[in-house]
Amino acid sequence: MSLVSINPATNEKIREFTETSREETELILQRAQSAFEEWRGTDFAHRAGLLSAVADHLRFNAGRYAEIMTEEMGKPIKEAWAEAEKCAWVCDYFAENGEAFLAPQTVETDALNSYVTFQPLGIVLAIMPWNFPFWQVFRFAAPALMAGNVGLLKHASNVSGCALAIEEIFRNAGYPEGCFSTLIMGSDRVGDLIDHKLVKAVTLTGSTPAGRSVAARAGAALKKTVLELGGSDPYIILGDADLDQAVAACVTGRLINTGQSCIAASRAGDALHRRRSAVSLRRGDSSRRRRLLSRHDSFGGGERDGRLRGGDVRPRGVSHPGDR
Repeated sequence: MSLVSINPATNEKIREFTETSREETELILQRAQSAFEEWRGTDFAHRAGLLSAVADHLRFNAGRYAEIMTEEMGKPIKEAWAEAEKCAWVCDYFAENGEAFLAPQTVETDALNSYVTFQPLGIVLAIMPWNFPFWQVFRFAAPALMAGNVGLLKHASNVSGCALAIEEIFRNAGYPEGCFSTLIMGSDRVGDLIDHKLVKAVTLTGSTPAGRSVAARAGAALKKTVLELGGSDPYIILGDADLDQAVAACVTGRLINTGQSCIAASRAGDALHRRRSAVSLRRGDSSRRRRLLSRHDSFGGGERDGRLRGGDVRPRGVSHPGDR
């Protein structure tokens, strides 16, 4: 079986990727476990140095990685470039602060000595979405690796090029083989990965149904999970709002990242539409205000009786990560 990346702008096939076989998957897991046994014993200074090297590599090659993201996912090149730089920032952040975050914490009790300590778990499986193909991975990988864990990535099936590029970044930065690995596979094999005895924790960003499935599977094995699931966020325009500014913000909030953001302004409503319209018309700019209100209504705005009205404001034909 193979996975295919399609350019969403042209509908042309970019590349076909051979699925990681079950035998190869087992070898990758064994290699990751061996890497963990060594990596867990490294000090924070060593880990921070490598993570800083990742940040430098991302900045130096941001243009190349932006092109990969835009080609596979479809976001504007400017936003893809910014995503690469944001990934560099998160690597620097945890390189600089990881040791302090993970320092033992003394707890006052009746015992002679009580404290909280933070120890690495092992292999952390990350099941990541396609809408932010680099950022979603690095925001998991940077703290996980800094804490002494190793990462195993199962990326969305339509961004395999991004997944392999990320693995290459860690390798080129000097990470030991097995510290960060990518598996090319469909979602039908995720359950077996979660069940594998060497996988100690799972993180997922995706839909609510996917989150339920992963949580149930991991919970059955008493494995820790971190889940970020789909959202539907209201954009409420209050009676004293500047409508020019409100409409512009609403459009930006909905269409950022080509509309593929789980924190986008998914539903719009004007709680005091009637009063706002009357005030606007009295100010003598009725023609422009009517155009803005017309645009606002087309985004699912307030009804004429002043009640809140929710509406789906995504562009026609554009899906939402939370839909799957």
